[in-house]
Amino acid sequence: MKLQTIAKLCCPFDKHDLKLKILAQDLEKNVQEGLLSCPNCLRVYPIVYGVPIMAPDEYRQTALEQPVIDRWKLEYGIEPLNLLPG
Repeated sequence: MKLQTIAKLCCPFDKHDLKLKILAQDLEKNVQEGLLSCPNCLRVYPIVYGVPIMAPDEYRQTALEQPVIDRWKLEYGIEPLNLLPG
């Protein structure tokens, strides 16, 4: 996903700006894996294969999202986090 595109995204629930943590980029500096987080509602949206997973809570499949978190948490010191609020 291109950085210019990511800059246009907002949290689908409360419309706040998202913070980006880049975990992996390709040769053109496109984000392949990363985390988008909302500082207001505390939701976390992983970027998997260049695609941000921003579905409503009831449709999210954390079993598909969690491997990205697990793969990078040791290297980047990512604290255990909940993909869904609450």
